[in-house]
Order: sequence, then structure tokens, then C-alpha cells
Amino acid sequence: MALLSHICISHFSSIAPSSSFSVSPTTFLQCSWLSTDSGNIRATNLCSNFNSLHCGKTLLRHRHNSPCFSMPSSSSPSRTSWDETGKRSKRVWIWTTNKQVMTAAVERGWNTFVFPSHHRQLAQEWSSIAVICPLFVNEGEVLDEQNKRVATIFDVSNPEELEGLRPEDEQAESIVVNLLDWQVIPAENIIAAFQRSQKTVFAISNNTSEAQVFLEALEHGLDGIVMKIEDVEAVLELKAYFDRRIEESNLLSLTKATVTHIQVAGMGDRVCVDLCSLMRPGEGLLVGSFARGLFLVHSECLESNYIASRPFRVNAGPVHAYVAVPGNRTSYLSELKSGKEVIVVDQQGHQRIAIVGRVKIESRPLILVEAKIESDNQTISILLQNAETVALVCPPQGNTLSKTAIQVTSLKVGDEILLRIQGGARHTGIEIQEFIVEK
Repeated sequence: MALLSHICISHFSSIAPSSSFSVSPTTFLQCSWLSTDSGNIRATNLCSNFNSLHCGKTLLRHRHNSPCFSMPSSSSPSRTSWDETGKRSKRVWIWTTNKQVMTAAVERGWNTFVFPSHHRQLAQEWSSIAVICPLFVNEGEVLDEQNKRVATIFDVSNPEELEGLRPEDEQAESIVVNLLDWQVIPAENIIAAFQRSQKTVFAISNNTSEAQVFLEALEHGLDGIVMKIEDVEAVLELKAYFDRRIEESNLLSLTKATVTHIQVAGMGDRVCVDLCSLMRPGEGLLVGSFARGLFLVHSECLESNYIASRPFRVNAGPVHAYVAVPGNRTSYLSELKSGKEVIVVDQQGHQRIAIVGRVKIESRPLILVEAKIESDNQTISILLQNAETVALVCPPQGNTLSKTAIQVTSLKVGDEILLRIQGGARHTGIEIQEFIVEK
């Protein structure tokens, strides 16, 4: 199964720099991870349609060729797409009769739509105004425009029906599971049973919460989802979910900075952030007094003589400090609470999203740390609890062994630590372009 996005990105990259054709950043974002079609697509045909489009808008086009003329049949070999991290891409089919839902989905990179068999006229109408790949449900099967079987639908409402799902069965290479009762446990059982199979397994979802369960069960998740919806909001929520997953696969740029000043600062209300995830040496949260520069504050995963390791905790700083959260945003530490999400980052800039399990705010003695980077004379600072369990992450030293973190109680002027440099002006945590002075 080819990615619409991957095909077209490779096509765009062959265009000379002087070409007048341009693609918006939004287009590349929505085209970088999602698997949007149900079969191989010939790049020259589909991408020639893109050349006549205004990217970021509905993919209106003249109907030269169907985008799914080569839909796989039940006898064709499995076609698996892979994302940049080497994991299977997650595929999305939209089952709707709402034109606004269709428009919103196409604008966000999803072009495979599922219709009841008696809605072929609606499929033809939508195909005349947008690049879509219509599929049709008929008597437990999903068919393409040529009535070739693309997938088989299985209703599962009890353990016996679940047990009847076998990877070796000679059915279509794609399976659509409609879980009518329990969701999480059956999804996990299906993932375990099909983990070595070449079949693609979808689950029918009625909302984004269900979709997330299916896409994340047993860490790997099912191969895709069929979103059966009539509400545009569900499309927007699903796109936001995938955007967060894309963000996790990107490396954050971290900058080496030199400590220029250290000062005991008195008492303040500091925040301990306890996560629902364990952290490893080198990982922590990005925190700072100024949004323009966030320090990588190490977790309490390191062993010590006086206190047990708490690999789920970051003693992050005072209530006023910024912390990095998904979506290239910041939040105040005082705003974090159970259920919120933060970004965990390591020395190399790998990032992952973690859920906050608990936040503890207590009055503790603080220490002020100031640092600068070579290319900028601005001072960037952070206040932290003055305790041996609080540390800042050091820059990696190539392949040689080096200290992972420096305790703030041992920090000296001239020590090197890691910063995340970014735009300083923020409105409700979102970066904006405006004049700002922070000191």
C-alpha cells in the first residue's frame, strides 16, 4: 500500500528550485506520516493531479484517472507502508455520507472513503470534485470500483467470534473488525494473533477515543482504522492526534550552553512532575524561566546513597517556569495536572509524549542558574530546587563516556549543559511573532 503523501513528496523534490510550483508547509506536515490510501498508486498519475492544485485546500481536480485503479485484490501480495521510524504506517479510511466530513478529511490527507453499496451515486459525485478512492461495503466485504474484494468485515461480539479470526484464512489481505462489545482486550488479542501476518487489520471506530485505543493497543496498535463518523470535529481531533505522533518522530535541536552564574535564591514553590512513564538516564523535561531557552532538567532516575531512585519524577522548578508540551507549545508548571501531556527529551533530542500522573507543589529552597550560548549574548536562566536530586543534562561527547547530568549542588561556572533555543514570544503557550523583552 503506497502513501499518497510519500509519492507526492518524492515527486515534488524533483522539481527544480526555479519552478513556480510551491507547496505549503502544512501540506508537507500532513503528508509525512499518514497512510491514506488502500492500494498502490501510480505516482505520475496522482501527482500530475497535484500540480494543478492549490495545496492546503480540498484536492479539487479534473478526473484524469482514478487514484485507486490498482486496488489490491484478495490474491495480490501484501503492500505494507513504513514511516520514518521504521514502524508500520497507520492507515485511515473514512466512512461517511457527510460532504463536510469528506472535505475536511481530504484537506488533511485522507482520501479513502467507504460507502454502503447503494451509495455509488454519492461516491461518483464526490469523485468529480475531489481526489478520493471510493470503497463499497456489500454483504460483509469491502469492494473497490471494479468490484474486486479489498477487505473482509468481521463482526465480533463474543470470544468465539474473536477466536474465529485466523491469519492463515484465505481471505482478502485486509481485514476490517467491527468490535461490538469489548474493545481493548479483543484489539490486543488480534494484534498478538496477527503480529507475524502480512494481513492489514483495521477496526471500525466511531470517535477519536476509540481510534486511539485501536492504534495504541499493545504499544503497536492495529494497522489502521475505519472512522465511521458524520461530524467534522472527529476529523480535526484525529488529525491533531496524528500530528502529535509525527512530532514524536522528529529530533529536537538541543544547543550546548555554558553556565555563567549560580546563586542561592531563597524559598519558593517548586513543582515535582510525576509521570505515568519511566525515564532513562539522559532523559528529562525542558523547563525554563524564559520560553526562548529551556533547560533539559534530568529525571530522578539516577541511583544515590540517601534516597531511592524515582525514574518517573522530574523535580522541574518553580510554579512560574515554562515546560515544553506537545504541539510546539509551552505550559506553566503551575498549570500541569493529572492527565496533561508533556514532552520527555533525551541528550540526543529524541522526544516522546508522556502523561502527567501527579503534580506536587511544595515550598523549598531555590538556586538560580544562568547560562549563555556562543552565538548569542542573551542570558537564559532557570530556578531549581537546591537539592542533590535535581540535575541538568550534559551535552553528549560523541561516542566517549561522559557524565549524563550534573547535580545543581555541584554545578560550577564554566560547566556545559543542554538548552532548547526557540522563539520567546508566547500567547497561551503558542509561539507568536511580536516584540518582547524578558529579563
